Amino acid sequence: MEVRLQKVLAQLGIASRREAEEMIRQSRVQVNGVSAHLGQKVDPQKDAIAIDGKLISAAERPPLIYLLLHKPPGVVSTCADPQGRKTVLDLLPKELRAGLGIHPVGRLDAESTGALILTNDGELTFGLTHPRHSISKTYRVVVKGHPSQAVIEKWSQGVMLDGRKTLPAQVNLIESFAENSCLEIVLKEGRNRQIRRVAEILEHPVIRLYRTAIGSIKLKNPKETFLREGQYRSLKDEEIRFLQKSIKHRNIKDSAEVRSVAKA
Repeated sequence: MEVRLQKVLAQLGIASRREAEEMIRQSRVQVNGVSAHLGQKVDPQKDAIAIDGKLISAAERPPLIYLLLHKPPGVVSTCADPQGRKTVLDLLPKELRAGLGIHPVGRLDAESTGALILTNDGELTFGLTHPRHSISKTYRVVVKGHPSQAVIEKWSQGVMLDGRKTLPAQVNLIESFAENSCLEIVLKEGRNRQIRRVAEILEHPVIRLYRTAIGSIKLKNPKETFLREGQYRSLKDEEIRFLQKSIKHRNIKDSAEVRSVAKA
């Protein structure tokens, strides 16, 4: 059965759907010896698919891997960095760094720390990073000063960012210090550096940002040893099912499908 090429590459653990789309745009993917085009449909059982001239096969699909990493500061949430900075893959053992298609699901900026999922399940990555997903993410955030109740309510209700209001969030004061405050923030969206940018707008800049949980997946559970910075563990079966269930019933289209609908 024919399916879109970027979806096949994601299912094979080659890359996420978005990464696969970029590979196709860069003419790195060939189908039956001809450069592929975005939105092209293929039959992985019949068509010869190659990346950078190397044939790939459904029979060579690596086992699906799901990891939870405690990202330290100064580490970038990418597979490779042109500036030569340390990446999240550098924190994994050598046997997991290459050849398995493992990549981060979403991002934490370089100086932020905490929970980050790594996987080679491209379909899961596509679903979890799509704007329509709604898995909550929980953060402990130390900000400068002492936000008033009015500021906390404004943050909770939504703040204009890039001409669009942020979705309602849970923002609670956890502790006040001499010059700073610790907040717990729960978001159901993840715009670029959202917490830091909103905090700047509200005049309480972020000093430290730490993601404690992704949905029900936590860095620290009562029955487990806490993951220290730089450590990782495999996700449990129930955690994987939670992630899969969260995107299962969402009719999420890739960008090529969205464009074709828009033109109709």
